[in-house]
Amino acid sequence: MQHPTHGWATAVQATLHCLTGCAIGEVLGMAIGTALGWGNLPTTVLAIVLAFIFGYSLTLRGALKGGLDFRAAVQVALAADTLSIAVMELIDNGVIVLWPDAMDAELADLLFWASLAISLAIAFVVTVPVNKWMIGRGKGHAVVHQHHAH
Repeated sequence: MQHPTHGWATAVQATLHCLTGCAIGEVLGMAIGTALGWGNLPTTVLAIVLAFIFGYSLTLRGALKGGLDFRAAVQVALAADTLSIAVMELIDNGVIVLWPDAMDAELADLLFWASLAISLAIAFVVTVPVNKWMIGRGKGHAVVHQHHAH
């Protein structure tokens, strides 16, 4: 019998958690870089860095609430989220780079927001099986579940 925290529902929940942090960082980074007139590379780098920061921060917050000290909470966040965020960012940014004209869209353009939303949705679908695989092996968000309930 499969462990109850190793199923698809847990993987979807973990990926939604990751998506939340990634989306906050990604949207903020793209909006800041675009508003400041930065080029594509620095804007994308800012978005990726912020996605990791926000992604880790959400898990860190939960781990601290679960009673872990800061160092242990950081270790849990790094173990739980690194691969998930990396896959999500790779897919998300890859879709935007490959989408015609998306990299040149401005904040007022529907293309800016549509390509960002669709790229995050595609990244979510690709990342769920990655998280399920990790959780099934006691990695990723399985580590988080050892310390607190979502």
